[in-house]
Amino acid sequence: MVSRPPLTHRSAYLVAGCALFITIVILIYPSVAFRASIEGLRVWWEIVFPALLPFFVAAEILMAFGVVHFLGVLLEPLMRPVFDVPGVGAFALAMGITGGYPIGAKITANLRRKGLCNQIEGERLASFTNTADPLFMSGAVAVGMFHSPELAGLICSVHYISAIILGVLLRLHGGSQRRRIPELGITGKGNIFKRAFHELYKARQADGRPVGQIFGDSVRDSVGSLLLVGGFIMMFSVIIEVLTVSGVLKLVQVPLTLITGPFNIKDTLISPMISGFFEITLGTELASKAAAPLLDRLMVTNAVIAWSGLSVFGQVSAMVSGTDMRMTPYFISRLIHALIAAVITAISMSPYGQGLAKLVAPVFVLEPAAIQAPFYLRLLSSFTRLLTIMAIMVGLSVTIWLFRRIQLVFIRVKGVKQSSSRVPRLRA
Repeated sequence: MVSRPPLTHRSAYLVAGCALFITIVILIYPSVAFRASIEGLRVWWEIVFPALLPFFVAAEILMAFGVVHFLGVLLEPLMRPVFDVPGVGAFALAMGITGGYPIGAKITANLRRKGLCNQIEGERLASFTNTADPLFMSGAVAVGMFHSPELAGLICSVHYISAIILGVLLRLHGGSQRRRIPELGITGKGNIFKRAFHELYKARQADGRPVGQIFGDSVRDSVGSLLLVGGFIMMFSVIIEVLTVSGVLKLVQVPLTLITGPFNIKDTLISPMISGFFEITLGTELASKAAAPLLDRLMVTNAVIAWSGLSVFGQVSAMVSGTDMRMTPYFISRLIHALIAAVITAISMSPYGQGLAKLVAPVFVLEPAAIQAPFYLRLLSSFTRLLTIMAIMVGLSVTIWLFRRIQLVFIRVKGVKQSSSRVPRLRA
């Protein structure tokens, strides 16, 4: 049973008032709400559902077969020193990068339910592994909104570099909480690959379900999760549209203009920021069309993508329900991620920053031909990118492990030599 903080009278009245107000506005503009709902359904059915379903099913299957446990052992030497999370968190990171919102949070919640991470580690993972996918940033944003394919590398690089920086900063979250969950064979002696295969076998034995049942359960659970995602997309599409038509968003724009004035932020960027607060696609589209310099538009765009919107926030909340993971750290992390992304965007526009973006981008960005390709080719490209990212992380992790082993052997040999030189000789 997950303990929840007590609800105050003020928050209860505020939530009830907002819900009542939105309901009234929907009743006043029923035709607008209907069109927005249909548009949200179209986006979910044509884009989100086919794009996320294979990743959702694959994540469930790989966890049931013990592959995630296998990767957890191999990637612990990388993930623990850098992010202070277990090695299985690398699976959430890689799937989040290639699959997009909210698969990183879903996998993290599953890891928490399986007992593969503790509460603090789960909150860290959900905060920096839940990222946008490269297809959305390359195809929808760079090509579709900015009409500039060469910006795809910059937008993707800024988003993922800022996510990695956020993950390192999240080591401070929760302090040095003692780990209650046993490591997946990490602390054992012997070859790391033997321990990894041993953990895979133990996980598969513990699951025990037949292969057919695993596939059936994975598809059913994944479709159920995507129905939740679709409901959030449709509902927030309606909310944004009725608030726009009713003029509520314009009322919010006036005080924000006074606040952002001293920071030299153009008034034309206020509307994209307000819309992006609710929904990522609408915010990025308005930012791309704003009458402002390219740097300012890119800063707002990358900040909105990092923030992801209240729609994704609601999806993540639904994914982690039933666990003890709190949403407050995730909310704060989204704000920090948006700020870091905006700062890195400004740095990336320099010649040195553009060179770094070109160096990092090939790992994440889809080729222009793949963006316009049929869905199955785009899906194949995404899975190829997933395998590439996993291979890079495994290679780095094994290299770190070998370096530590060599260093440990050197220290032991040196210690043995020193102790043997101090042994007194027996006289006849």
